[in-house]
Amino acid sequence: MAGERDLTKLLSGMRPELNAGRYVYATVEGEAPRGLAPVVTVREPEGLTLVVRQEEADAAGLAYDYVAGWITLRVHSALEAVGLTAAVSQALAQAGLSCNVVAGFHHDHLFVPYERAEEAVGTLEALAEGAGE
Repeated sequence: MAGERDLTKLLSGMRPELNAGRYVYATVEGEAPRGLAPVVTVREPEGLTLVVRQEEADAAGLAYDYVAGWITLRVHSALEAVGLTAAVSQALAQAGLSCNVVAGFHHDHLFVPYERAEEAVGTLEALAEGAGE
């Protein structure tokens, strides 16, 4: 099934969902330690970035300094869709919220400060309501 490309439909249908748990960004040289189940990995020249549950990072002794809430936009966005990331980032920035975006094949995923994750969901729901008007 092809993803949605129309920005108005993407915004009005994004249905942000806060996933349970606390997530952290950590980096390692080489491969991820055994026993970790990262939700995101990014290989960079400096090392392998992992986004993992905080308790997994703690158990593995990984260093981190950013604890995030993980929000999934439930709309199936096309990878070539234009404007969704910009609109979401702008709305969150206006609310003073940092946002780290990861695109999966079916959905976009946002990592926001854990202590403000519920506020971020509310901001995104308001953006969706405004797009549908």
